[in-house]
Amino acid sequence: MKYYSMRVLLLLMIGIFMPSLTLAESYVRYELDGMTSWGELKGNTIHQLSDAPYLGGNETGNIVQRANVKLVAPVDPRDVYMTGFNYENHIPEGQKTTTYPGLFMVPSGTLIGPEDDIIHPADSVNIGYEAETVIVIGKRADNVSVEDASDYIFAVTAGNDVSARDWIPADIQWFRGKGAKGFNAVGPVIVTGLDYKNLNLTARLNGEVRQRGNTSKMIHNFDEMVSYISKYFVLNPGDLIWSGTVGTSETLHVGDTFEVEIDGVGVLKNKIKQGK
Repeated sequence: MKYYSMRVLLLLMIGIFMPSLTLAESYVRYELDGMTSWGELKGNTIHQLSDAPYLGGNETGNIVQRANVKLVAPVDPRDVYMTGFNYENHIPEGQKTTTYPGLFMVPSGTLIGPEDDIIHPADSVNIGYEAETVIVIGKRADNVSVEDASDYIFAVTAGNDVSARDWIPADIQWFRGKGAKGFNAVGPVIVTGLDYKNLNLTARLNGEVRQRGNTSKMIHNFDEMVSYISKYFVLNPGDLIWSGTVGTSETLHVGDTFEVEIDGVGVLKNKIKQGK
């Protein structure tokens, strides 16, 4: 009896003195019977939401089995911001780091989900993977400080920034080489409550590890990224900011399978399919 009394007392003390502790929650978007819905993933079931979780969606009462639906990209952003050369081990020899993030954008239509195939364009001979950690913006951010930036970060997910490396040198911008349709996979879920400043990332090509990293090694961390981007652009709920990739990248071939695994998020796994 005394054991249980002390246990209850301990739980109460944790609630009083550590109120800021938050549990991780996982959210998805899914297709079922021709309709796309939002949901919270709880074990093997998905509890449907009335809207995106970052827009305050509530449970509708409908529950579906995870095995009976197709997961699609768990976000619906207006804008997608990416970062170049944000890890020391990805910077080419002789190139110096910058005092500000190497920022670029891709169209939101480039995004695919965890059960989609990455499309290898017929007129590219060299597409490569770039495993990245991705944050989801939770509320409108306009010229926010680094100190306040965490208040605007809703969740974390995994991403694969596929790049057509033979296109990039020929184009004025990276828009096509980084943002073609069917290039950028995200998912499988977005997760709240994670320490986005200290997340391990592991990437595998056909089951073999090719990239490892941790967000603590970012040159410009996510708080700095939110502050920097919001100085020049307005960030909206659902917008994405990608970390930049770690280490080196290799060529992807039709039939390959590429995985991005992030602590607390799970595994984003996509196959490479020949495009037209």
